[in-house]
Amino acid sequence: MVDIESLHASATKITGLTDFGDSGYLEGVSVLLDSYQREAGLTELGERVKWAGLRSALVARLLSEAAWQRLPSYSSIPVSRPIFVTGLPRTGTTALHRLLVEDPAHQGLELWLTDVPQPRPPRETWDENPMYQRIQAGYEKHHVEHPEFMGLHYITADMAEECWRLLRQSMMSLSFECLAYVPTYSSWLAEQDWGPAYRRHRRNLQLIGMPDSGKRWVLKNPSHLFALDALLEAYPDALVIQTHRAPSTIIASMCSLAEQASHGWSTVFSGSVIGSTQLELWARGLEKFNTDRAKHNPAQFYDVQYDDFVADPLGVVTDIYGHFGLDISDEVLDGMKAVHTSGDRRRSHKYDLADFGLTVEQADERFGAVSR
Repeated sequence: MVDIESLHASATKITGLTDFGDSGYLEGVSVLLDSYQREAGLTELGERVKWAGLRSALVARLLSEAAWQRLPSYSSIPVSRPIFVTGLPRTGTTALHRLLVEDPAHQGLELWLTDVPQPRPPRETWDENPMYQRIQAGYEKHHVEHPEFMGLHYITADMAEECWRLLRQSMMSLSFECLAYVPTYSSWLAEQDWGPAYRRHRRNLQLIGMPDSGKRWVLKNPSHLFALDALLEAYPDALVIQTHRAPSTIIASMCSLAEQASHGWSTVFSGSVIGSTQLELWARGLEKFNTDRAKHNPAQFYDVQYDDFVADPLGVVTDIYGHFGLDISDEVLDGMKAVHTSGDRRRSHKYDLADFGLTVEQADERFGAVSR
């Protein structure tokens, strides 16, 4: 496995940049590399993938630092009443998020801009942008080589996606422990103050949103469950939507997502290891969010039940706007309806709790303890 110095050197070679900013991220890199080496059971493929992911995070960090220095006016860009969609994975967060970003008054965080942070270029220029082309080509190749993943989470470079990649710049991200067995890193992360990571998250939004400063941000990430206090410290006027679905119904799907996304990367992270780690991780996250939420203004939160959203997605969206005092026109609703009914590009997939060494009773018991 590589070391920190070689990661820095590789990121610098790609960008020509050397300023990684403050040193707060270095401890996370060190702990994560140690976990990868001693615990993760990485295959040769897994080592290449993890190395590339860490390098990508450091490249993004370099690009952010350079852009902030080049464009100091970014710091005056407002981020007013952003909407954060969160909840356990597989509870409808993606579908709801993608409906909300269809509102022309809103902006989402396109995936490619999390890898190469910069003021969002005009959309008509993206197809000719070499960085966009490279990232999109990578996803097109992935879809061909791993068509089963489309049934779990379809993504392209231009889609509004989860914002965990911004947190990854600080080496604080649930993505690392959702895709590998890294108990030492997991224990370390559980004890960290998320404040600096979310302050950096906000600075990146200010940078990326410079050309669209009049638009409200709509963001989505299940891992916000673990860091509500830090999120609301960075975004005091945030509007938070929490999605709900029976955990025993979704835990198998959560595990299947982790298995498919990390296939071939490890001799350890499979089957019951995925089941036990993901069950405990997300039960702990939901428990923490529920505890922290009770300390904040209830008017800043709105709850969405998965079954209600499936039955009447536009009705749920209308209720969300009403709860937060936002305006929505029939024209915007019609646009959302057109997107929602345009056809699902994903393929169906099958999964079973038993594949991950779990039973319905175990999932009910663990998540039931969250509410007791």
